[in-house]
This record gives sequence, C-alpha cells and structure tokens, in this order.
Amino acid sequence: MDQRGIEFMFYGLSSAWLLLAAYAVTLVVRERRIHEEIHRLRNLVEDRDRK
Repeated sequence: MDQRGIEFMFYGLSSAWLLLAAYAVTLVVRERRIHEEIHRLRNLVEDRDRK
C-alpha cells in the first residue's frame, strides 16, 4: 500500500471513530433526558397521591 492509500485509510477510520463517538454522546444525552423525565413524572405521581 502506498503512502496515499495509508492517508485515505487513516482519514476514513478517523471519520468513522468520530461519528461513533458523536453517536455515543447523543445516546448518553438522550438517556439522561429520559431519566430526568422519569424522575419528574414520578414526583408528579407521588404529589398527586399525597393529595
């Protein structure tokens, strides 16, 4: 493999890892929002049950 092919492979793999990292971050953010929503809903139900 020549130097140019190695550069293309490096850029391709780097792009793939960056996309995977960005996807992982979005999953973490979504999961955090879901947990916050569950906590908020749980509090609403508990408050309603107390009345």
